[in-house]
Amino acid sequence: MRKGRFAFVSIVLILAVFALVYYGIQFTSNLGKTDQQVSAEGAASKLAKLYGKLGVTTEPPVKGQIDLDPVDVAASLPDISKFPIAVEPTTDTFLEIFSSTEKSGSGVDGWLTEVGEAFNKAGIQAGGKPASVQIRNIASGTAADYIRSGKHVPDAFTPSNELWGEMVKASGVKTELVAKRLAGNVPGIVMAKAKYDEIVGDYGAVNVKTVTDAIAENKLSMGYTDPFASSTGLNFLLTALYTFDSSDLLSETAVQGFQKFQANVPFTASTTIQMREAAKSGRLDAFVLEYQTFVNADDFKSGYVFTPFGVRHDSPLYALGDIGPEKLEIARKFAEFALGAQQQKAASDKGFNGLDSYQPELPAVDGALLASAQKLWKEKKNEAKPIAAVFVTDVSGSMAGEPLNRLKESLVKGQKYLGKDNSIGLVSYSDRVSIRLPIAKYDTNQQSMFVGAVDSLQASGGTATFDGILAAIKLLEDYKQTDPNARPLIFVLSDGETNKGSSLKDIRDLIEAYQIPIYTIGYNANIKALESISGINEAASINADTDDVVYKIGNLFNVQM
Repeated sequence: MRKGRFAFVSIVLILAVFALVYYGIQFTSNLGKTDQQVSAEGAASKLAKLYGKLGVTTEPPVKGQIDLDPVDVAASLPDISKFPIAVEPTTDTFLEIFSSTEKSGSGVDGWLTEVGEAFNKAGIQAGGKPASVQIRNIASGTAADYIRSGKHVPDAFTPSNELWGEMVKASGVKTELVAKRLAGNVPGIVMAKAKYDEIVGDYGAVNVKTVTDAIAENKLSMGYTDPFASSTGLNFLLTALYTFDSSDLLSETAVQGFQKFQANVPFTASTTIQMREAAKSGRLDAFVLEYQTFVNADDFKSGYVFTPFGVRHDSPLYALGDIGPEKLEIARKFAEFALGAQQQKAASDKGFNGLDSYQPELPAVDGALLASAQKLWKEKKNEAKPIAAVFVTDVSGSMAGEPLNRLKESLVKGQKYLGKDNSIGLVSYSDRVSIRLPIAKYDTNQQSMFVGAVDSLQASGGTATFDGILAAIKLLEDYKQTDPNARPLIFVLSDGETNKGSSLKDIRDLIEAYQIPIYTIGYNANIKALESISGINEAASINADTDDVVYKIGNLFNVQM
């Protein structure tokens, strides 16, 4: 009896000591560590565990034939019918106008749409004939691509600012300024009030110079939009370069200043929507926006300060090409009509014509210099922190045929936009995951193997999207052991339907912990499913339908890579 009781007590004591030792180790192992360190260790442990269950295979590299010709912008642009006509012409003699989106949409963004409709009802004549306008809603940068490439040149162009007009003129297209302004607007830096007060306290004022200084010194988290597509993004780039060297925007001094601040920019947004979502999540202290959008945004009614910068966004109107006297007369009469008291009151009611006292900080900039500034941005924006990206391609049975063909086409053509200083890899998935190309610097050899890997993709089996993302995260984390300075990105190309392997719920915490932006590109896709992945870390999601997939992906890669 005593022996049994002694044995029982001994076992209890041993278990108690074991428990104390075990939990003591668990407790003390995290002493002195930050919550971030503990979270990172937990994420690494979970990633290793989940990855170990995938049975990932590595395919032998296959070299493909690369095309060294420059990007053919005209070939990548979809048919112009892709962009909606906001105002239909009502007469045989009419003026076709490309208009920036903040004024040719609907609601508060529909001022020029309403002007055009009123003009077409006013019985105005040109050359003794009834006249009207056709207005197409198209972003300024995209419109400039159509015009400069010769893919489609309208009769007239009203971008957000004069910078695009100068670039069109520099490309050799005949350009005549009909009106310097249709409706007043300005770009600005939108900053949280508390951060605004802090920057004023530290630097004396908020302007592009103090903002770039604060970013360079890691005191401000700010993003801006794509200077190839966004009027505000292009304006900010030029203004920043001007603050570094006002005598020469492309000097070594300007380049060094740009690189110093760019190294601390969290990301460049592909769209204004993406930028605003990042701001609402608290990841950004400041971002760029037009004033007309700012005053109409309920989420910025309080707690934010708007500081104008750069050239004004007054929606100039240009006549393009040899349009003839009748159409030129329509353009002049349309500008006169838009500048009438009734139409200008309507513009003011929609948020235009505010901050009219603001005078441009920048002098006139030659269009050729603008294109050089864009090129500098593309070449230098990632030098301080090069990108490491993994492309995750869906090769499940549901991608067979046209979706996979378009995926291949968009990657093979889109890879021309990938910066050579970056590093890339490729993963494919169906039921199982395969590493098609380990991450390496995107030199000519890697480019050839990337094209070869894409060409060899074949579709069959189920869809384990989140297993593919897991493998990409693991590849990137392993790569960062050799290049800790690399900034990781993931691009998922899929139809969005997951029916095998891990779920988003299984790996969401890993995506959040590693903070890797996941850009999704959908082919005949469940776009909502893909948006739920991209939305975790404020990345963009593209609906890549048939005719504009290459152009969209080219723009995405141009910005992010």
